[in-house]
Amino acid sequence: MSREVLLLVDALSREKNVAKETVFLAMEMALAAATKKRVNDEADVRVSIDRETGAYESFRRWVVMIDAEVENDEAEMGIIDAREEYPDIQVGDYVEEPLEPIDFGRIGAQAAKQVILQKIRDAEREQILNDFLERGEHLVTGSVKRMERGNAIVEAGRLEAVLPRDQQIPKENLRVGDRVRAYLLRIDRNARGPQLVLSRSAPDFISQLFELEVPEIEDGLLEIKAAARDPGLRAKIAVKSNDPRIDPIGTCVGLRGSRVTAVRNELGGENVDIVLWSADAAQFVISALAPAEVSSIVVDEETHTMDVVVDEGNLAMAIGRGGQNVKLASELTGWNINLMTETAAAERSEAEQGRLRQIFCEKLDVDEEVADILIEEGFSSLEEIAYVPISEMLEIEAFDEDTVNELRQRARNVLLTEAIVNEEQLEGVAEDLLNLEGMDKSLAAKLATHGVKTRDDLADLAVDELTEMTGLDESSAKDLITKARAHWFEQAGE
Repeated sequence: MSREVLLLVDALSREKNVAKETVFLAMEMALAAATKKRVNDEADVRVSIDRETGAYESFRRWVVMIDAEVENDEAEMGIIDAREEYPDIQVGDYVEEPLEPIDFGRIGAQAAKQVILQKIRDAEREQILNDFLERGEHLVTGSVKRMERGNAIVEAGRLEAVLPRDQQIPKENLRVGDRVRAYLLRIDRNARGPQLVLSRSAPDFISQLFELEVPEIEDGLLEIKAAARDPGLRAKIAVKSNDPRIDPIGTCVGLRGSRVTAVRNELGGENVDIVLWSADAAQFVISALAPAEVSSIVVDEETHTMDVVVDEGNLAMAIGRGGQNVKLASELTGWNINLMTETAAAERSEAEQGRLRQIFCEKLDVDEEVADILIEEGFSSLEEIAYVPISEMLEIEAFDEDTVNELRQRARNVLLTEAIVNEEQLEGVAEDLLNLEGMDKSLAAKLATHGVKTRDDLADLAVDELTEMTGLDESSAKDLITKARAHWFEQAGE
């Protein structure tokens, strides 16, 4: 038997192209499983094969546990009983006793063979996968082997991959035998079927296709910094040149559009906008909204939002069909983009100035003339008036030093009073509301005055109710309520 074991290990290792150690481990598990059937199905059996001689030993074992936790006497032993025989043994150690070699017979040998072959198939599959991963490939090319409920099973060399229905390009009609190229989205090592999960709709797919068509990208002369797609319809990519002599857009387009056309054909005719990447976020957004022309832009770092003003003639183009252009530009740049006409921007600016004028007049006890001077000088909150460096306020020609000091002191007094009031109002407000993304103490205090003191209280509100209570704009109110309701859907999905 010992020599037969070594010969079998050697033969299987060569035939299946897996390490001998993998075969030895598979055989040990198979022999342990067969032995267990003869001893007790609830028992824990360990088999050890000598790698040099092929001889094997079998052991029955019990894991040492706290007495109160022992549930299976066939494989578990209490620490008190274990220490009667082994005084130094610890919880988690094993007590083993050798078993007499068992003649497995024809049925036992057949069962062992099945386990061994399964383990070797798993090891072979893992080896093929590892060989693929070592090549560092992101694009997978193969042929559709079969269709399963809309998912395409793709045969790529010795590997099988799955291209899920939701990762295919809409209206794409794949059939058995079709050649297909896709992006390696992820690897699911726990899957019983194909472990490679592919995508033809991911933004990274278009980046990889351009890298294939544009040698300058692989050489490091060009970079694709970002990509956004509406699969099957339109895409945007942002490119950057690392060599001042190279035109990044022209290089990606290619001679007579050859390179971008090759990518479009692979994507089923998807239109591709190539835009110039910029480290300046505002300039990047302007480029991303092309071909629409931007009149002006206001950046709000705190909310990561840009208010983009375009003239009436450019508005429809900037928005795009079904909001597609602005949506892709937002995804490409990572910024929330609010588009508006010059008229709407002027009305909004006027409304904002009116709001600020009212706050400054009421809180600082000043007339409209003083409030307007503060607004014209760029002050947009009481905090700025109270804590901006005094040197900046002294530069305002209309104010002398005494006026500046008085305004700063009034602003600080108002903020201190509001902070005290807010702290009092926050009594009884739940932590889940205070910790909600987008919530601050001032906003929570306003809600508390209307009896809204928990996350669920906020989630129950309608958008118009929240805007009336807090003065938030409709978009911000809707976003906050959505976040407050998120845990409802999480619980429903559990």
